[in-house]
Amino acid sequence: MAPVKPRYRRPVLEEMRIRSLGVIDDAVVELSPGFTAVTGETGAGKTMVVTSLGLLLGGRADPALVRIGAKAAVVEGRLVMRPDAPAALRAEEAGAELDDGALLISRTVSAEGRSRAHVGGRSVPVGLLGELADDLVAVHGQTDQQGLLRPARQRQALDRYAGDAVAVPLEKYGSAYRRLRAVAVELEEITTRARERAQEADLLRFGLDEIAAVEPVAGEDTELAAEAERLGHAESLASAAQMGHAALAGNPEDPESIDANSLVAGAHRALESVRSHDPALGALAERIGELGILLADVAGELAGYADDLDADPLRLAAVEERRAALTQLTRKYGSAGTVDAVLEWAEQGAARLLELDGDDERITELTAERDGLRSELSLLAQALTDARVEAATRFASAVTEELASLAMPHARVTIDIRQAEDPEGVEVDGRPVAYGPSGTDEVELLLAPHPGAQPRPIAKGASGGELSRVMLAVEVVFAGSDPVPTYLFDEVDAGVGGKAAVEVGRRLAKLAKSAQVVVVTHLPQVAAFADRQLLVEKTNDGSVTSSGVTVLEGEARIRELSRMLAGHEDSVSARAHAEELLAAARADA
Repeated sequence: MAPVKPRYRRPVLEEMRIRSLGVIDDAVVELSPGFTAVTGETGAGKTMVVTSLGLLLGGRADPALVRIGAKAAVVEGRLVMRPDAPAALRAEEAGAELDDGALLISRTVSAEGRSRAHVGGRSVPVGLLGELADDLVAVHGQTDQQGLLRPARQRQALDRYAGDAVAVPLEKYGSAYRRLRAVAVELEEITTRARERAQEADLLRFGLDEIAAVEPVAGEDTELAAEAERLGHAESLASAAQMGHAALAGNPEDPESIDANSLVAGAHRALESVRSHDPALGALAERIGELGILLADVAGELAGYADDLDADPLRLAAVEERRAALTQLTRKYGSAGTVDAVLEWAEQGAARLLELDGDDERITELTAERDGLRSELSLLAQALTDARVEAATRFASAVTEELASLAMPHARVTIDIRQAEDPEGVEVDGRPVAYGPSGTDEVELLLAPHPGAQPRPIAKGASGGELSRVMLAVEVVFAGSDPVPTYLFDEVDAGVGGKAAVEVGRRLAKLAKSAQVVVVTHLPQVAAFADRQLLVEKTNDGSVTSSGVTVLEGEARIRELSRMLAGHEDSVSARAHAEELLAAARADA
């Protein structure tokens, strides 16, 4: 089978089907590979298009989005792409397949909050949708605009624009910063706990000295216990041994006594005289002979035991004294109550003492490492600052150029990069500088809207319409530096009107020449530049049905543009203006 010829050079979201999401009951959204404008009355459900796409991209599933009375909301998308596109390859790794050159994605959110995702006919973790989104779609909405008003987000935006020029030194800086934090924590712990550690060392030394004075030997307590038992009963042991010996070998002082050896010897002699007549009796005679030998051996050992037994009371006193010394150690240092446990404590205590005694040396090492890391961090921070300054010049120039295309020809954007100060920070050139996880830089976007105006932070120096255009310019610059196939803009043209609105539409149309652009807008000047205009409208029961998202063409599009212009689709002047807008947009294309 011949390979499917791709319809587009880049991935394109051709359509979405939305069911039971918010005000939308069931609707199909057909998108242009170029510029699609989504329009409609306020509250008609235009933002549900943004929400739907967010769900397809792995966004958070909110059960409150499920339409009242429905069991679940479902969003399905059809993405056309080449088989070698990064998103297609990643989906293939997860077991998904392209269907006639298209990747089918769906997301289901139940009213109970459960969420499921499918890609290319396979059930996949929701996280995979987020991974695919990184290569497919960039969503820019009013929330993003507000976020970019914060200096921290502006620094992140600059870093994102700079790419590897900042990412590489930032990674090196981050590694050194984390190590410096770890060293500082360890150094703080050692120095603040110096008194406690000194007390611990003194106790260890005392214990080790006490153990060393006694010099215990492994297993010594067991051997001494046995010896004390023997010495304490020496007389009874000797008497028993002597009696046993007499019973076995006889008593020399009583010739008439009967002993075991004599009896066994008599039995042996009796059997020996007749053993030749019966082998069985001969075997018994041999066993009796062995018994006699055994009795003689035991008798000899009993005699030796009795002779060797030491009943010296001085030795017993020495043993008991030694045992008392060992008992004192085991009570204090032997958790198991044995000398072996005492020796184990001593071994561990000696190791811990070496560690504690090495604190001064460790403090010296850590202090040296901290100072070295501070010097290194200062150099890395400066390299990071230099990279940001270089990128800031390019970024500001690119945004300024975009503003010229958005009816702000005299506006000038600059980026102020300064070192953050902290009273407890590290001294650099006589100033205490705050070293943070992202460097020492505070980044702020400044705008001078006209010649002679002082650059001010964009949150303070721009009107509502100017702010929207600045943000759109920033997003367009991002689009050039970090391109993705599809861009979704949710009313980023808020606060813009008149000629500026025309320029916004023109700029979005220009961006659509290299990427798919979807814009949710209330401006007819923007919608007129779209390759395709979709109208979202509710039915009488307040829902958006499958017929509620309509592709506008010809007369229908003029009527919608007229409504957007004058609030009334049958206004003659509005119709004329709408036709003029469409003609101008087509001529501009």
